[in-house]
Amino acid sequence: MFISVLELFKIGIGPSSSHTMGPMVAARRFVQQVQRHQLGGDATPDVGIRCILKGSLAYTGKGHATDRAITLGLHGHTPEGVAEHDVDALVRDIWQRDALALDGDRQVGFSPDRDIIFDRGQPLPEHPNGMIFELVTPAGEILLTETVFSIGGGFIASAEEIGQLAAPLKSSEGGQCPFGFATARAMLEMAEATGLSIAAMKRANEMECRAVEALDAKLDAVWGAMHSCVENGLSAEGILPGGLDIPRRARHLFDELRAHPEGVTVNDWLCAYAMAVNEENAAGHLVVTAPTNGAAGVIPAVLYHLVEHEGGTAEQVRDFLLTAAAIGGIIKHNSSISGAEVGCQGEVGSAAAMAAAGLCAARGGSAPQIEKAAEMALEHHLGMTCDPVKGLVQVPCIERNGFGAIKAYAAASLALRETGQHFMPLDNCIAAMKRTGQEMSAKYKETSLGGLAVSITEC
Repeated sequence: MFISVLELFKIGIGPSSSHTMGPMVAARRFVQQVQRHQLGGDATPDVGIRCILKGSLAYTGKGHATDRAITLGLHGHTPEGVAEHDVDALVRDIWQRDALALDGDRQVGFSPDRDIIFDRGQPLPEHPNGMIFELVTPAGEILLTETVFSIGGGFIASAEEIGQLAAPLKSSEGGQCPFGFATARAMLEMAEATGLSIAAMKRANEMECRAVEALDAKLDAVWGAMHSCVENGLSAEGILPGGLDIPRRARHLFDELRAHPEGVTVNDWLCAYAMAVNEENAAGHLVVTAPTNGAAGVIPAVLYHLVEHEGGTAEQVRDFLLTAAAIGGIIKHNSSISGAEVGCQGEVGSAAAMAAAGLCAARGGSAPQIEKAAEMALEHHLGMTCDPVKGLVQVPCIERNGFGAIKAYAAASLALRETGQHFMPLDNCIAAMKRTGQEMSAKYKETSLGGLAVSITEC
């Protein structure tokens, strides 16, 4: 099994990888199919595109800007392409249009207010994040249709593809790379047999697809985007969009820590850095899936602390990202990182496991110590629900990333002081997370129908 580090860490925009980035990619893919479709004389604004959102996308799509993402995607934009632009301005420019330009003089009709349908009926059986794209005539005849699922972390799968997957992701066969481990146990066995670190094995796998210089440049770009996201959040002020009137807090916290350093702990710094990232995510700005947008602050916070407070080097950052990606790939392959599928344990829990493993590796931990750090971090997120208030990635998501970073740091520190031997293997913990998610009520899986989402009192 092989999932690239560059697939797990994707540069894009907030507020959600599954509800924003995935739908944008799916919409762009569908409009490309429409362009290839032989419409002939039917290619007029009277022939239109519509998108029906199902399940969690229908319930929390408004708060997660799914309609904006689909509109951007249908107009040809990508998450990474819009990351450095004023997304609000782009959306204002295209929102009032009632047609999409294809190629040449061809157009098809599309109005986001009319043609994006939030269907809160029965979700599609394959996955809770379903989208149905249709090209229809004025008489209601469907000329082209595709059902797509946003399966977490910005990954998408068609109805045909998701039925062929053993787990909710796309991955390459392990035989295509030298260290195709699909489980933590296999990873540890390979490390022991070869004497290689987890980062070295992951690097060898990645080099089957690209040269070492290109890989390092991509890893540096990922860290550069994470670094920018932290610093952008630490310098920003104001009220986050969405109607909850949540003020940004990271800058004030950061300023307080610098002004009054006495008694400041690593926990304080990690919270400031993680909250900075997730406030940027909530604002719809530049963010990196790590492994999702909702959990995007955990890994950057721990990495930023490593570099800024501990003198971490570029090579340590690369080893951190490679090791974190190895753990993230195992979790994705054997369970899920989608909050709509398994709750926030799959998002912040996975991010904490990845960050703990990465930090342990950067500090020189052995493969058993790294596996133990990942397991401890994930274990103490089991059962965590995804219950965003008003469908926004703000409460409890922003603070939750700070606590995820703290748990990751603690797990790495504890693992480094021990041998790596422990009672509960990471594979078993991942299996427990999957079972817990399967048994969790849909009310607690990114539908905003339970938990904190329905526990606010109107005054």
